[in-house]
Amino acid sequence: MRDASGRDDVTFLIRPWPLELVNGVGLDPQVTARHVHELREQVAPELFIGFDQNSFPRSTLPALALVSAGYDRDVATGEALSWTLRDALFESGLDISDPGLLLEVAESFDLGDHEVGSETIETQWHQGQARGVKGSPHFFCGTHDAFCPALDISRDELGDLTLRTNAQRLSAFLHECLTLGEAYVPGQPMQPSPPAG
Repeated sequence: MRDASGRDDVTFLIRPWPLELVNGVGLDPQVTARHVHELREQVAPELFIGFDQNSFPRSTLPALALVSAGYDRDVATGEALSWTLRDALFESGLDISDPGLLLEVAESFDLGDHEVGSETIETQWHQGQARGVKGSPHFFCGTHDAFCPALDISRDELGDLTLRTNAQRLSAFLHECLTLGEAYVPGQPMQPSPPAG
């Protein structure tokens, strides 16, 4: 929709929402694999094709630190790094906690000497809490915000996720962000928290 609207000036400032800190425990690869299966089965069969629970990262903090270093350079680099690591994890089945992989990605963005500590990620997470982030993704744009606007999420009696796309809500929110009104300030990036991780 961003490209279709001709709004290449709109960028995403993807802030960390590290579930290992939110939940106080690392993510369970089997539980994540179940959620990936639910998303593919109910919402997006063309996504998460290469996800491999055997390569699931022990921690997302190093990857989030690399993304933060990208944003320290400029918003476009940070956004591109975030999508690159998301694809590495969910589409290529790679372990984004692997130092060798992170170094390779960093060098491909000319960030081989990046230095961002985990305290930076914790600070950004706490900033998200203060803003009222409910989970990931939670979008902020001007005076508007929306938690996971693309999906209606509930749980069945067994605790499994039931997901339904809500294209109308997503389209309405993005329209607000991509039109010149109070919801969008030119030059101000949209600010979602990252995909779970």
